[in-house]
Amino acid sequence: MSSAPYPNAQAIFYQQYETVRRDEVVGILLALFLGTFGVHHFYLHRTGLGILYCCFCWTGIPTLLGFIECFFMPRRVREYNAIQAAAIAASLGIAVPGWGQPVNIPTGTSPVAAPVASFAQASGFVSAAGFVPAVVPAPPAAPAQAPCPNCQRVNPPGAKFCVGCGQAL
Repeated sequence: MSSAPYPNAQAIFYQQYETVRRDEVVGILLALFLGTFGVHHFYLHRTGLGILYCCFCWTGIPTLLGFIECFFMPRRVREYNAIQAAAIAASLGIAVPGWGQPVNIPTGTSPVAAPVASFAQASGFVSAAGFVPAVVPAPPAAPAQAPCPNCQRVNPPGAKFCVGCGQAL
């Protein structure tokens, strides 16, 4: 028996992957011929950049950038496809076919971090045991307000002299 939650998870994976995968040649052609309008960015679901290209299409700058970006499109399309494959495999609870062992995603990881963890592990960036979501440290506490020893007035944090009497703190 398979440990996957679906009876034929690999077939489901391929079916879903074929609906979301992008073709490198199409990406290159879109960047080359319609790069002025940012169509190649819309193709990879980079809507913000696509809108930016549309807004500045009259300047000619997106035309030049589209020509340059047609050389980078194969890598971008492969990255997009790898991220989509990792997300689909993580949702099915299987390894991406051809990438090795199933991904061990730590419990308590957000749904967004799961495909990223899967992609990072499959790409060799981290091991299964080494992926730990980043912990953001709390901001440092503000210094306490100091009362003046002379007039007992409360001064703002970090003040070197009393606001009321001018006494050094």
